[in-house]
Amino acid sequence: MAEEIPDRYESTAEAISPGAIVSAPLARSREWWKALRDAVRGSSLDYTTAPIGRAIFMLAVPMMLEMVMESIFAVADVFWVARLGADAVATVGLTESLLTLIYTLAIGVSIGAMALVARRVGEGDTHAAARAAAQAIVLAVLLSVAIGVVGVRYAADLLALMGASPAVIERGVNFTRIMLGGNVVIVLLFVINAIFRGAGDAAIAMRVLWFGNAINIVLGPMFIFGVGPFPELGVAGAAVATTIGRGSAVVYQLLTLTRGGSRIRLKLRQVAPNLPTMASLLRLAGPAAFQVMIGMASYVGLVRIIASFGSAALAGYTIAFRLIIFALLPSWGISNAAATMVGQNLGARRPERAERAVWQSAFYNMLFLGGVSVVFLALAPQIISLFSTDPTVHQYGVSGLRIISGGFLFYAYGMVLTQSFNGAGDTWTPTVINLFVFWLFELPLAYLLATRTALGPLGVFTAMAVSYSSLAVVSALVFRRGRWKQKVV
Repeated sequence: MAEEIPDRYESTAEAISPGAIVSAPLARSREWWKALRDAVRGSSLDYTTAPIGRAIFMLAVPMMLEMVMESIFAVADVFWVARLGADAVATVGLTESLLTLIYTLAIGVSIGAMALVARRVGEGDTHAAARAAAQAIVLAVLLSVAIGVVGVRYAADLLALMGASPAVIERGVNFTRIMLGGNVVIVLLFVINAIFRGAGDAAIAMRVLWFGNAINIVLGPMFIFGVGPFPELGVAGAAVATTIGRGSAVVYQLLTLTRGGSRIRLKLRQVAPNLPTMASLLRLAGPAAFQVMIGMASYVGLVRIIASFGSAALAGYTIAFRLIIFALLPSWGISNAAATMVGQNLGARRPERAERAVWQSAFYNMLFLGGVSVVFLALAPQIISLFSTDPTVHQYGVSGLRIISGGFLFYAYGMVLTQSFNGAGDTWTPTVINLFVFWLFELPLAYLLATRTALGPLGVFTAMAVSYSSLAVVSALVFRRGRWKQKVV
């Protein structure tokens, strides 16, 4: 085992943690920019021996950019589809609701794949890491194909079940068929990027999203409006462009994995079913998918509570919450970096180093979200004004943004700790914590504060801030017990 490099900033190349960046003299700015370029381009850094601050930086920067790119897929669709009218937008919205199941599946398998690959890479067994990656890809294809067959056959019925009007169904059923039928590219994009992250190739995952997103943005208006030689497909054209963009990104991923562009290399024989590896993936993916579903369902419950106070309250909440989610995206990059550090360092039998990486990542995340919280608290009226000029909507939006962001300092730790459990392969622990915090605590508290006190809709916002803080406290207490260090995957 290689000797661990002392975790001190003894050179300018190592002085790149957020705390060091703040205090670094101007003369060292070139070294900082070089480190930033290395993080975006990718490097061969050993995440089990390099200084922790540098390792987190090299992983977190591309992961943060990847999270931002992921959100642009949906934004690009809505931007162009909005020009086709309300029925077209309704089709996209309802189909996105149906895709929630697919996203849950994709994230669940992704968490399992990332944990297994990171652990094997940390152990120095890249062949086993490649085998785990191959089995994750096979599992993803099998599950998504089954869903695709059902989606294509029953697309119209599913839209009707979601409450779509006959006009929406007639106009948008092809969009839904394409999105559900081609869901394999959605699942594979998630899963293979998780494989890259687990292997420490965060920059590759980032470039994949850049590539697929660029294709989607260019092709979207072409297929929707029939520009040049492209057919005018209307709302279905958005599905075609998105599927082609994601599909192209998946091809890029597979070529990178099979041609040796990553730290692990897939070979055809590894695609053959391996029951022990597949069983390990399912043991990790099952609770991970349930974990994701808990979070999504809790937000649906909160929306149901606040909707009882009228459209203005719901509109204000929607605006505030979308801003919150956008602000949290970079934090997921830092959290995923911590998960990779945990998986690889546990594989290298360095549990104490893994723990230090988690606390250091959480501190960096707190600095980031703390800064965002200050901006939201100070500029909430100006920010909400960009989205609505209705006085009542504006009032609710400002209150929501300020109250919810008040829990950011705690949630910064909760996010990192949750992902760190997942990185260790301990997917049940955060699932149970989420079940307790979001279903058994947050939802009842939101209902009581909103309906049994004078707070009204503000009670929902308050419950969210309190639950964010509770998640951090409970996760920290459980994390300190250290059982995740003994998890075998």
